[in-house]
Amino acid sequence: MSSRTVIRGGLVITASDEIHADVLIEDGRIAALAASGTPAAGAWTAERTIDATGKYVIPGGVDAHTHMELPFGGTFASDTFETGTRAAAWGGTTTIVDFAVQGVGHTLREGLDAWHAKAEGNCAVDYAFHMIVSDVNQETLKEMDLLVEEGVTSFKQFMAYPGVFYSDDGQILRAMQRSADNGGLIMMHAENGIAIDVLVEQALARGETDPRHHGEVRKALLEAEATHRAIRLAQVAGAALYVVHVSAQEAVAELARARDEGLPVFGETCPQYLFLSTDSLAEPDFEGAKYVCSTPLRPKEHQAALWKGLRTNDLQVVSTDHCPFCFVGQKELGRGDFSKIPNGLPGVENRMDLLHQAVVDGHISRRRWIEIACATPARMFGLYPKKGTIAPGADADVVIYDPHAEQVMSAQTHHMNVDYSAYEGKRTTGWVETVLSRGELVIDGREFTGRAGHGVYTPRSTCQYLD
Repeated sequence: MSSRTVIRGGLVITASDEIHADVLIEDGRIAALAASGTPAAGAWTAERTIDATGKYVIPGGVDAHTHMELPFGGTFASDTFETGTRAAAWGGTTTIVDFAVQGVGHTLREGLDAWHAKAEGNCAVDYAFHMIVSDVNQETLKEMDLLVEEGVTSFKQFMAYPGVFYSDDGQILRAMQRSADNGGLIMMHAENGIAIDVLVEQALARGETDPRHHGEVRKALLEAEATHRAIRLAQVAGAALYVVHVSAQEAVAELARARDEGLPVFGETCPQYLFLSTDSLAEPDFEGAKYVCSTPLRPKEHQAALWKGLRTNDLQVVSTDHCPFCFVGQKELGRGDFSKIPNGLPGVENRMDLLHQAVVDGHISRRRWIEIACATPARMFGLYPKKGTIAPGADADVVIYDPHAEQVMSAQTHHMNVDYSAYEGKRTTGWVETVLSRGELVIDGREFTGRAGHGVYTPRSTCQYLD
């Protein structure tokens, strides 16, 4: 039995077009688009008709940077794949790319298998994996080839967190050389972790233990230095590079310079760096701990460079780095020692709305909103045009978005499994009304109608900007 849905009367927005069109969905995929009111659209019949008059019809969001159930600092991120993907759906995101973790002394396969076990049968929306490479050796390098062949085509390394995820320059170079050969993409957490650890030790010795010092020791110059070093190592290896969670204007400048030189270098930023600042880290009574993440929040003046980078395409993607830890019992582990505060913010539910607010505020256009939140992450990580657009043949991951509704973000109303909101009290215009994932309603008129296990694992091709 085929199932058909027609979405009528909305403004269909993709990265390239805005058109008043009806959308026909058949058997979980987009079957056709036709201008609203034309005989072609009028002839369509379907079991379900959705009226999108006065609304936007947009592709489901692709969040290419999430950490569900991530072990960190003696605890775990508070969202499971079940709660995290449900929250993603509420926020109009229909695909996440999470990070499987290789433990030191273990194989990539062991890490990947462990993450498959966490996710399988639990996700409300579709998912894929990147691989965190913590232990570069000859066996790891061989495994990278095998993972690319089976659809895990990106590998994250860390210049930060010595003793946990850290790779030295030699390990980074070897992995980059391998990715240059097998078509994989190296993702880099670019902060000079060795130098930062010295500054942490010195700050604590001076009695500087509050959350705001987390931002002060993780200096923008050490993000810029590591970004520069990663770019040059990738250049030596002949490899492409994707720098995650760029927060500092000096790091944006390094990316812009590399791209001006014609290097295949890409950058991602996150809503927290666009909308929050060190003012949050400085909140009294340890409240600043809620905003501890790495790279850290920066002073407000960095925001202009990030917005400019998104407009000039020196930054191509906005992901969340969703890695939530509850304030009570988790963030509190760092009372009296900021270095023990688990690093991460909740945000998977807020990204599409915050970026629509950026449209309202005049920072970006509507099409650029879809580009940085849907189409480019899908292309960057080998999911396009299955994901990230509304076109015949694409998965019917579709969001009916009300651009006029107003909301106040709050922990009282969000669906992430965390006891605070990083955007508590923020008023935004626009919200998600209805969400389809592969043609199935998961949010229907602001009610969750999805289920754990609907979301399926989605293998990826290699980065589509390198073809």
